[in-house]
Amino acid sequence: MAAEKKLAGYICTGCGIGERLNVEQMRTIATREGKLGACKTHPMLCGAEGVQMIRDDIAAGEATHVMIGACSRRSKMEAFSFPDAAMSRANLREGVLWLRPDTEEQKETTQEMADDYIRMACAEVRFMTVPSASGEQELNKTLLVVGGGVTGMTAALEAARAGYPVHLVAEENHLGGVWTDLYKRVPFRAAAADVVGSKDIDLPQPEDPGVDALAERIRANERITVHLNARITRTSGAPGRFSADISTESGGTVTENVGAIVQASDFKPYDASNLPEFAYGKSPDVVTNFELERLAKDANGGPIRRPSDGKEVTSVAFIQCAGQRSDKPGHLPYCSGFCCTESIKQAMYFREQNGADATVLFDDLRTPGAAGEDFYRSGQQAQVTFSKGKASEVVSENGTLKVHFKDLILNEDTAMDCDLVVLATGQVPNTGPDPYAQLAVEEAETEEEKDAARRKLENAPPSILNLDYRQGTDLPQLKHGFVDSHFICFPYETRRTGIYAAGPCRRPMDMKQAMEDAVGAALKAIQSAENAGRGAAVHPRVGDLSYPQFRKEGCTQCKRCTVECPFGAINEDEQRYPLFNESRCRRCGTCMGACPVRVISFENYSIDTVGQQIKNVDMPDEFSEKPRILALACENDAYPALDMAAQAAQMGDGIELTPFARVIPVRCLGSVSLSWITDALNTGYDGIVLMGCRRDDDYQCHFVRGSAMAAERLSKVGDTLQQMQLETERVAVYEVAITDIQRAPQLINDMAATIEKVGMNPFKM
Repeated sequence: MAAEKKLAGYICTGCGIGERLNVEQMRTIATREGKLGACKTHPMLCGAEGVQMIRDDIAAGEATHVMIGACSRRSKMEAFSFPDAAMSRANLREGVLWLRPDTEEQKETTQEMADDYIRMACAEVRFMTVPSASGEQELNKTLLVVGGGVTGMTAALEAARAGYPVHLVAEENHLGGVWTDLYKRVPFRAAAADVVGSKDIDLPQPEDPGVDALAERIRANERITVHLNARITRTSGAPGRFSADISTESGGTVTENVGAIVQASDFKPYDASNLPEFAYGKSPDVVTNFELERLAKDANGGPIRRPSDGKEVTSVAFIQCAGQRSDKPGHLPYCSGFCCTESIKQAMYFREQNGADATVLFDDLRTPGAAGEDFYRSGQQAQVTFSKGKASEVVSENGTLKVHFKDLILNEDTAMDCDLVVLATGQVPNTGPDPYAQLAVEEAETEEEKDAARRKLENAPPSILNLDYRQGTDLPQLKHGFVDSHFICFPYETRRTGIYAAGPCRRPMDMKQAMEDAVGAALKAIQSAENAGRGAAVHPRVGDLSYPQFRKEGCTQCKRCTVECPFGAINEDEQRYPLFNESRCRRCGTCMGACPVRVISFENYSIDTVGQQIKNVDMPDEFSEKPRILALACENDAYPALDMAAQAAQMGDGIELTPFARVIPVRCLGSVSLSWITDALNTGYDGIVLMGCRRDDDYQCHFVRGSAMAAERLSKVGDTLQQMQLETERVAVYEVAITDIQRAPQLINDMAATIEKVGMNPFKM
């Protein structure tokens, strides 16, 4: 038998709420219409006394379901944290007061807005239950790091330093990966004065790479188990209970159980054989920047000798962006971000060892990283020649290389002779096959796009993780083969919960950046393992204990939930019913929005928790000239943008929101059920605005495809509107960035203007 619900409300009268709103009227609405057993007020509800009042009621059994009318749900989250109670919040401060002018003329509509938010919050909490952890939780503090390069070694060391055992898997027979052959590294520091206030600046110089020292620390650490000459042949399970089969150099297989995974598979050097115009492969004296490191290491501080005849190099040319930043077939369209500083470092080898002429030919010179511009100055100080030019061809003539290039300063074609040419080639991410490559073939709109997608499928690299997932063996990719993430919104995150990407497999970067990246990924992996032990979600709904509840008897086995889940959290059982992996779930609700028969829900977020909010507003008749606009706003970007708009308005920015809007935050636009749209129209809403995150190449959706899926589902709403003889303009979908604090409220105001033009919804009662 279900425990009896005790519904209680608490309204704050601080922050101007008591001065501008009729609090007694809201209390009456909460108890009579909202069916709360009691509703209390407090002048500072978020203060120690106010919070204790709520805690005491919960402890006494007088409140199992709590409605708080105060500030936005994004404010005072720690104060209003009550794990033993279901809770909803009515946004009276940012959602009403701060976005509405304080005038007598607007007082009535402002009060109506606040009253509705109380009704909506009461309706929401009535249909919530207190989330409880699933039975899947399992705490395993061991981490798996895949990749034995600098990134992987750093991630392993940091996790071990935090007290977590680590299995480090390296494909090679040694640690270091692609960084092993470095003679020196780009410095990890900027310029510094020897004495504070001194004008003598100590410019950064090339440093010992430190790869061997890292490897030695790995071998000496008792918490780290190293698997050399090894590959992952199968990965199954979920956060907290991953199982990884590791094939070892002895030919056997060991199975390790781990709580979370870091993929630090680094990069592969770009294949310079795609650059025949630069004589690579024709002349042994044309080498890549990676090959030059081996030559420098062999020289061991002495003069570098060219491969063809062992002659000491007296002149060298560096060709920047070789096969990069180019739209030619087979070239890399992006900048690898480390090549310019690498060329400066390598040019300094020649200047320091035997004073050889070193020329860097560049179109644009970029020096990101810790050393930055100061390292460029170090190159100048070493008398490296920097020439703004674009190389077109390298020709081998009588043992000499002639580099043809266009001088971009003089705007003329010229050439230079040298003993050695170094091609500054870039980083190609060392990632497995894209699990969505087949989907790209199916979704391609033109034959050209289909052919490109098929080629990608045919030339797929070998798997790295060999995931036993319905949605593929490896981590999904965003662009150019890099593992999916967003460097601002959610770095390290991938579409596979509990598996984090670090280093150049995530985006191009130098050694310093890769090591910093490894620290972040290791910490995220630790967080994931710990949360899995509590049955709690990870980013972005960190700590959420809810998980999908599935009603099997109503399922039609349509597979929409299994296909549309962005994180591969849903498999299928033998009877082809959805099989939910709660530990993989990010609680986005995409499966709920996808389900046509509404058999998927969460304890604290469901078709009813939102649907009842929609239905429980006070709907004026069509003659009152008070339209109602429903805004469903993503809680990650659009809703925060509205909150920040309110804060800006409070500071005198002049931003206003129409009093006829009723905003409901949703976990993701992908969780929006079409039933909410039809219910809203049938209830009498005059317009509906859906506000999700940015999509496509620079997507900012924390749940990957929320806006795209909502747009796809709502593409058929136009037909429904026409069948109902309603204008299609009444429903609008927008992509909103978290920084759109002016635009977000304006989009809702624009809908109010549209309703004024097309008229009220004829379905109003």
